[in-house]
Amino acid sequence: MTARSSALATPAVRSAWIGPAGLFWLAVLVLSLFAASWGRDITRALDIAWAYEWPRAWTVPLARWISAFMSWLIDDATFGLFTFLELTRFVSWLLDIPLTIATSLLSTGFLRGQGSDAVQVLPALSWIAVIAVVVAMGYYARGWKLAAFVGACFLYLAVFGQWDSAMVTLSSIVIAVPFGVAGGLLLGIAGYRSAWVERALSPMLDIMQTVPVFAYLVPILFLFGFGPVAAMIATIVYAMPPMVRVTMLSLRGVPEEIRDFGRMAGCTRRQMTWKVLVPSARDGLMVGVNQVIMLSLNMVIIASMIGAGGLGYDVLTSLRRLDIGGGIEAGVAIVVLAIALDRLSQAFANRPPPAHAGLPTGYVRRHPWTTTVIAVILGTALVGLVFPPAQSYPEAMEVSTGSFWEGLVKYINVNFYDQLEAVKTVMLVNFLVPVKRFLTELPWIWTVGLVGIAGWQLGGWRLALAAVALAMFIVVTGQWEKAMITVYLCGISVVIASLIGIPLGIVAAENDRAGRILGGLVDTLQTLPSFVYLIPVVMLFRVGDFSAMIAVILYALAPAIRYTAHGIRQIDPQLVEAGVVSGCTRRQLLSKIKLPLALPEIMLGINQTIMLAISMVVITALVGTRDLGQEVYIALTKADTGRGIVAGLAVAFIAIIADRLVSAGARRTRHRLGLA
Repeated sequence: MTARSSALATPAVRSAWIGPAGLFWLAVLVLSLFAASWGRDITRALDIAWAYEWPRAWTVPLARWISAFMSWLIDDATFGLFTFLELTRFVSWLLDIPLTIATSLLSTGFLRGQGSDAVQVLPALSWIAVIAVVVAMGYYARGWKLAAFVGACFLYLAVFGQWDSAMVTLSSIVIAVPFGVAGGLLLGIAGYRSAWVERALSPMLDIMQTVPVFAYLVPILFLFGFGPVAAMIATIVYAMPPMVRVTMLSLRGVPEEIRDFGRMAGCTRRQMTWKVLVPSARDGLMVGVNQVIMLSLNMVIIASMIGAGGLGYDVLTSLRRLDIGGGIEAGVAIVVLAIALDRLSQAFANRPPPAHAGLPTGYVRRHPWTTTVIAVILGTALVGLVFPPAQSYPEAMEVSTGSFWEGLVKYINVNFYDQLEAVKTVMLVNFLVPVKRFLTELPWIWTVGLVGIAGWQLGGWRLALAAVALAMFIVVTGQWEKAMITVYLCGISVVIASLIGIPLGIVAAENDRAGRILGGLVDTLQTLPSFVYLIPVVMLFRVGDFSAMIAVILYALAPAIRYTAHGIRQIDPQLVEAGVVSGCTRRQLLSKIKLPLALPEIMLGINQTIMLAISMVVITALVGTRDLGQEVYIALTKADTGRGIVAGLAVAFIAIIADRLVSAGARRTRHRLGLA
């Protein structure tokens, strides 16, 4: 056993909660219970009631200032030759051109005229032609297995009556993704080249990834109007940040030998970037492309609120009507489309470079699949003129599972209503309501102080100062009470998701068969749109905090499973072998070696669980929660820009505080275990 192995296998893996730190936080918990019970009376007795509840007269009217600024932009801002509103409408018009072409090609066909006077000049691609295109792409990227899989996915959309809506969604995705990838790539290259650009981008990316989507739908709606283009812009903003981060990371990961070859060849800075670094970082960049695709698909339901149609609109209308069958069918269609595009993008990312063998003569022999696809497109277009099923999948052959899902929910409600209500009541009375009262009754000054102490212990004075500043923003803008309700819902959901996900992650790491099953479960959970979770939960438990908690747990469960399994699998086998030689049982190996060494990865998984939980908590405003999410949603319905942005920033700052504290804790754990 090496010296490092013995060092890691003994005292370094002891629990971080034993000792003075654990006793300190236990004392803090006791004092917090006291502060929640008597804080109001104590602050009144000491004549410092402001320390318990921030006075309304001291509230900074930031929402009103932002709304006034937005009104000035729309009504008065000008660049001389044109106004700011004309500029945004011009950008909207430019983006509408490729979106209209894509929609015409995949959905509506090419039209002449507008509205009810529109006449179709050319039909859209037939369902057979689209399936032929994706099958050809699958075969080119990997082979027949992938070709058959993606073809089956698109055939599912046709058979189950989701084709028209899916093509509207796909037309938006095929335009939004290239813009998101190109913008993220350019920003990532700028951040890689310049340290100050990276420092400027980092907080912007944090805010873009943590501000609820509802919050920036409001200014986008103001600036770009209501319609598919505004929805596409919101999708690009939402999906771009991962591409920026992946680009910077991938470019830094290019081996130094490759850079030396570029310098020896006399490459200029531009040539080094585009001829050497970007091609060498292709595999990592394709991961970013994959993330842009997945986030764009996750955005389709929310984007439908400001004019995007397609599958997202179907899910949203089903939720409003409590049509569980229609909602699940549309949600599953989004998942099927997401899985197909995910597999295609991954296959293109891992595709080996083409072999430079002798090419056959003639275009048809050199490009057989391209020729076949063109022939199918033209053939189905001509046949479709006399035989409509070749153009559009016949409705008489469509299959629906809506009645099955509705019958299943009805059966559960009829036969298990009392049991479900009993579980809901027990959780509300004994767990949810007490935690909610505890957090909402804490004086704000006490909570902000605890956040600062946690930041100081985990990351030093800079982290403490940043955490306190972000928390004080929530206080002075009058969002504190709603923020505590958000923290309560998110906190409970994260705890329960971790209690479920970490054991499942352990099982996945220890058992290969279970790992494959849970891997499929995690992939499904991560591709399901967030709104889809609300439909069955509301049908079974009605609206309220309990329904919101269940939906958040389901949505945020995946990272806890994935990171725990990854953390255990990556442990050095020598350390496990050292434990076996020392006579450890299987349980001791897990509790004394594997879990402590995997703790940094598990903490990162909890961090991601928190991020997903916060993003989902905002969406649960649709099922009756009274938190910051509802504030953002009300702002969207009233087109109140300032109110939406302030509430959205409050949510973002909660997420950033949690992210920084947990990340600092993970780094500290790595140092303590000698893994840094």
